[in-house]
Amino acid sequence: MEILITNDDGIYSEGIFALYDSLRKAGNVTVVAPDTERSAVGHAITLADPLRVAEVSRRGKFFGYSTSGTPADCVKLAIRAIMKKKPDLVFSGINLGENTGNNILYSGTVSGATEGALLGIPSIAISLATFIKPDFRHAASFARKLAALARKNRLPAGTLLNVNVPAIESRRIKGVSVTSQSPTSFNDWFDKRIDPHGRTYYWLTGKFSQEDDRPDSDVTAVNRGRISITPIQFDLTDHKFITELKKWKF
Repeated sequence: MEILITNDDGIYSEGIFALYDSLRKAGNVTVVAPDTERSAVGHAITLADPLRVAEVSRRGKFFGYSTSGTPADCVKLAIRAIMKKKPDLVFSGINLGENTGNNILYSGTVSGATEGALLGIPSIAISLATFIKPDFRHAASFARKLAALARKNRLPAGTLLNVNVPAIESRRIKGVSVTSQSPTSFNDWFDKRIDPHGRTYYWLTGKFSQEDDRPDSDVTAVNRGRISITPIQFDLTDHKFITELKKWKF
């Protein structure tokens, strides 16, 4: 299997190395990832500037290619210019922190997988639901299992899998749930500050809402100690509203 890996935490993150170390046992792995963190950039692509590419070594061996672009840039560049063969699978992650609810609209990790799906390649985004002392081993092991299942069963065109793994010991994980996207979102605000020169600046901060009473949602699954897998497609059309909209007197 030819596997392309990217992320939004940057090519030097521990999550992407854990994913690489696990998936290279399942096939030939190519890593193309941002040279620095690109969290919450969504599906941005670079048009006005060139993309710089450099070879990166980790632990004394060639690891992959860093780019000056976004996760979506990385996937597009890898498939269109760097890889000699079209990948059989695109994996994005392992992200530090969960990507559930409306956060997926901002997530560079999810967008890396989205670009793969848009290019007709089965794609998976995977995240670990913590920012503190992450242990990526179980998420990485599950990614390898999921890679085999995705190859065997295939995904519908334009659909990707968004996976969130609870940050608990593997023996405490209660199973896997196929879920829907929760309507919860990030409760954010701007912290107003003054710099040493007396100028005002604002720093976005906030807290992710982890309350959801829907039993089939991604947030609920992770809160209950289960791995959440949500199939996502990016047809943003509100099909239910089309008939009503056609009644408007334009």
